[in-house]
Amino acid sequence: MAERLAASAATLRASAAAAATPSARRAARASRAFFPPSPASSARARVGLRAAPSPLPQKARAVRCAAVAAASDVAQVKAAREDIRELLRTTHCHPILVRLGWHDAGTYDKNIEEWPQRGGANGSLRFDVELKHGANAGLINALKLIQPIKDKYPSITYADLFQLASATAIEEAGGPKIPMKYGRVDVTGPEQCPPEGKLPDAGPSSPADHLREVFYRMGLDDKEIVALSGAHTLGRSRPERSGWGKPETKYTKNGPGAPGGQSWTVEWLRFDNSYFKDIKEKRDQDLLVLPTDAALFEDPNFKVYAEKYAEDQDAFFSDYAEAHAKLSNLGAKFQPPQGFSLDD
Repeated sequence: MAERLAASAATLRASAAAAATPSARRAARASRAFFPPSPASSARARVGLRAAPSPLPQKARAVRCAAVAAASDVAQVKAAREDIRELLRTTHCHPILVRLGWHDAGTYDKNIEEWPQRGGANGSLRFDVELKHGANAGLINALKLIQPIKDKYPSITYADLFQLASATAIEEAGGPKIPMKYGRVDVTGPEQCPPEGKLPDAGPSSPADHLREVFYRMGLDDKEIVALSGAHTLGRSRPERSGWGKPETKYTKNGPGAPGGQSWTVEWLRFDNSYFKDIKEKRDQDLLVLPTDAALFEDPNFKVYAEKYAEDQDAFFSDYAEAHAKLSNLGAKFQPPQGFSLDD
């Protein structure tokens, strides 16, 4: 008994020492900075989520952060999906939740084997250093929306929550069911975030070449590039964030949600193949077409798929669902290694 008590005391002393290291203190401070009080608290009230728990002491926060690397709880993931559905119904935040999942996963580099150096779906986007990347402008608002769900279901990793929110947003907007799996492990500190410059630009000098450079690095092919581009059927571009689009159009001036921005489609909260139809027809100046959008019908290899999706929504939905699931798994480390499905 005395030996066991001595061993327990030694373990506690070691844990306290680890929590007091400079890196742990930095992680704790960063964690506090990500989700300050914001207008998202009103969204929490509408959705009916309880408030975030009282802040823990600094050492306890650091210890909790260091212990994040564990598989998500199946029951909590299922329950969180229902809360996300309610959040979508009340706040119409489908586009930004799709973008959140994409941008966490889209930093993956297939040429790097080590985790988490390879980037990908590992929850790193919750850290301030990555949120400040230019391509992630505005995503703090998505994090504020779903942080109450993370607080309510602490046994879900951020990596899983981001991808769950993204896939659920597609499905709730009328899109295909995504064959998702869960159990992604989180990175534990901002020093594990990827460098800036991993995500696509909207207006490169050679749009088709740029898309291939970025997506080929992730291990995706031309069909998947075009299919994933079709997610622009949802959402708006805001010039104050991206530098692209009009401040307001007849389709966005009244919301829903915060008014303004320029959408790619007329019904920009409905997931369908309108994106491909509208780019092909180019008949409405109030609809956005970025250089990387236009490239889908200008590049001969991309055009094969873009034409197909403009004519056949079922084909688009089938290819999109596969590509979205593949993207959501890029770079992820799963516990258990095979992950788990919510439909098992």
